[in-house]
Amino acid sequence: MQLSLVISQRLQIGERQVQAVIGLLSEGATIPFIARYRKERTGSLDEVQIAAIRQEYERLQELEQRKQTVLTTIEEQGKLTGELRSRIEACTDSVELEDLYLPYKPHRKTRADKAREAGLQPLADCLLRQDRGCDVRREARKYGKEDEALQGARDIIAEQMSIDERSRNAVRREFAFTAMIRTKEIKQQTPQRAQEAENYREYFHVEEPLKRIRSHRLLAIRRAETEGFIRVDISCEEEKALDKLARLWIKNNTDAAYLVEQAMEDSYKRLLKPSIETEFAASSKQKADEEAIRVFAANLRQLLLENPLGQKRVLALDPGFRTGCKLVCLSAQGDLLYHTTIYPHPPINRKTEAEQTLIGLILDYSIEAIGIGNGTASRETEAFVREALAKNAEVQSPSGKGADKVGEIPVFVVSESGASVYSASKTAREEFPDEDVTVRGAVSIGRRLMDPLAELVKIDPKSIGVGQYQHDVDQTELKKSLDQTVESVVNYVGVDVNTASKHLLTYISGVGSTLAQNIVTYRSEHGAFPDRKALLNVPKLGAKTFEQCAGFMRIAGGTNPLDNTAVHPERYAVAARLQAAKQAAEQTGKQVNLSDFVSEDIGLPTLEDIWRELDKPSRDPRKQIEEFRFDEHVHTLDDLQEGMILPGIVTNVSAFGAFVDLGIHKDGLIHISQFRGGNIPLHEHLTVEVLAIDRQRGRISLRPASK
Repeated sequence: MQLSLVISQRLQIGERQVQAVIGLLSEGATIPFIARYRKERTGSLDEVQIAAIRQEYERLQELEQRKQTVLTTIEEQGKLTGELRSRIEACTDSVELEDLYLPYKPHRKTRADKAREAGLQPLADCLLRQDRGCDVRREARKYGKEDEALQGARDIIAEQMSIDERSRNAVRREFAFTAMIRTKEIKQQTPQRAQEAENYREYFHVEEPLKRIRSHRLLAIRRAETEGFIRVDISCEEEKALDKLARLWIKNNTDAAYLVEQAMEDSYKRLLKPSIETEFAASSKQKADEEAIRVFAANLRQLLLENPLGQKRVLALDPGFRTGCKLVCLSAQGDLLYHTTIYPHPPINRKTEAEQTLIGLILDYSIEAIGIGNGTASRETEAFVREALAKNAEVQSPSGKGADKVGEIPVFVVSESGASVYSASKTAREEFPDEDVTVRGAVSIGRRLMDPLAELVKIDPKSIGVGQYQHDVDQTELKKSLDQTVESVVNYVGVDVNTASKHLLTYISGVGSTLAQNIVTYRSEHGAFPDRKALLNVPKLGAKTFEQCAGFMRIAGGTNPLDNTAVHPERYAVAARLQAAKQAAEQTGKQVNLSDFVSEDIGLPTLEDIWRELDKPSRDPRKQIEEFRFDEHVHTLDDLQEGMILPGIVTNVSAFGAFVDLGIHKDGLIHISQFRGGNIPLHEHLTVEVLAIDRQRGRISLRPASK
């Protein structure tokens, strides 16, 4: 069967669409490029569908390689029949393939192998026939001691049953319907271990249907098992499984049938059940991984698309008590202009001096916005800054734009997630070789306010902290998904090729790390790119790469206005015709019919994309950031009371709910059962009601407040 047909049937996508995607991928096209600029060929498939096709295609290619290994191994044994070859070649499922291979798979010597070497295969065959006229015990004595011969025959039968495709599928079906996951606490030997085990107390005695357990619970159970706090068992209803096996193997009520039944029970408990349990443990873990990775990727996408402040002069503070607040002033391009440390909080308490420094720097550097990290001392620092601005509210701001007075300068609280990772990274050391980690961290906070996407791409996505159990899932699949998410977002937003960092350029379609560095180096040596065509002068950036990346590169103020849009250079001619028609229509009042511009290689989807770009050129798909304030009367857990209505920011979204920052350094949880009308976006500003407070465990239950 053609791979494209298999993928089409599995994903419910047209086969021609699948073939088009596979063809484009084989030509070196990226997912963002295919989704944006090859809609006519794919039937307007989106990035999710294209990624699914690529994943299935890669899986089937791996399966094809495995098939060749299986065929070669069986053929070398001289056991490859025409029928078996046909079944293996037609196989599209890895589980089915391994079942077909199992009887021929090399293995360590088993009890059944030893029995066969003792010549007991004929006795096993005799028992399996279950002939009514056969005296099985007399037959057994022909092979030596009766009990030993019968035991050896049962061992052979047990193994034959365990590798039989029908037996495995019968037990598999029972597991699929009735499998339960059960856990049992392991008593710890030391007080320290016992204390650590308390984190998993709710998983000590779990008993749930495997098919219904939530992904986050399964991952927590597996972590507790790995750390040695619980034992885990996955079992189906044994009687039902044995009954299904009996229908396959038991023919009557003879002595032989009784011995076969004994072998069947042994086969199930010793061979089949452990094998299928391992299989279901792996498949359930894979599904849980996929769900956790999906949630993580969705959160990451929302975080990367967080609303930017834009190019403004920013004063950023990394708050602290004893060590003070590290303060940096940044240009509108994010360059570090000045840094110092102020001490407005205990134990040093130089509040007046800190206020004078703050206001002085705002005036000296024409600051247009202030960003404060949301870590330790964040609320206290925010209160100090707002108080200082209020006291100097009427002082004129020399910025010339934005706030006219100091009191009007907006203040933003900025997520610090991953900032410490960046500040100690090679990237940060290369950017600021002469500054310490505290200065780098404050710079990162300020830049995140200006453009979260441009700054966050410098950090390993796993370190950003918007997932659950990210260290427990398949790390290869996690990295693949998160890298694909970053690539998708960067290309969706687009980058200014004359200001973008190497890290941002790396994720542009077709570019990669080496070319990104080449672009930055060429830019520094030759100045700003005047147009997109100039990208072809960059070493190693050829025509194919230009095709992939050009539409996602922006050049503001260049020689061609279309270079600052998402219109691909290959479509500039039709864009010019559309622009002329648009201008003529504005003069005459007539409507432009896009169908008139359809050609053999340009359809309505592409024309509609071009029209939207002409209508709103160089627009950023992200919205402008909005100022947010926590409740000024709530600073600690002790300030909370049930029934309170408070403002909050969603800091993380998991499979079981959304975590909300209330400004007390302890997030509350909106359980998924409280969601109204779908999911809650990451970093959403919302109003919540406090439902319950567990002060001992530091847990806060919330729900969205009624409007």
